[in-house]
Amino acid sequence: MNSLKVLGAVAVFAGLGLAQQPNPPAQSSPAFDKLKSLAGEWEGKANEGGQEIPTTTSFRLVSDSSVLMNVLGPGTPHEMVTMFHMDGSDLLATHYCAAHNQPRFRFVSTPEPDVVAFEFKDATNLSSPTAPHMVGVKFTFIDPNHHFEDWTFLANGQASTRRFDFHRKP
Repeated sequence: MNSLKVLGAVAVFAGLGLAQQPNPPAQSSPAFDKLKSLAGEWEGKANEGGQEIPTTTSFRLVSDSSVLMNVLGPGTPHEMVTMFHMDGSDLLATHYCAAHNQPRFRFVSTPEPDVVAFEFKDATNLSSPTAPHMVGVKFTFIDPNHHFEDWTFLANGQASTRRFDFHRKP
């Protein structure tokens, strides 16, 4: 029965002409290309309350390489997903947060060539502008196998940033 559903979905796509049309090239930018280089599995640590906590993250290109999917803390109760994609010439990210809201970020240029930074644009499921939510993320590329992620969270009017130090898994 499942194979029939899959075949039916393929037929629907074919009927829409999607299976027959060549895909246009995915929009990109130097910042998005830099983020795409993170595709793979990563392990590292974060500092929480003065203690180093081991953590993992993964990046995977999806949707014909037009979207980079990041899963931070996969398999944990606080697993979070962030989807990076182009919207015309703008690089955006939607963060599906353990705080039960979905902040959207836009790329902001920095004078640092090895940094890709995002700032808060808007959010869904945010009960008020003062409700706790992520307000930004910054990726610092050390080398092809090492990067930092600085995630900034706003709660009670105070911003706090947690740094993750990741190395590519062998």
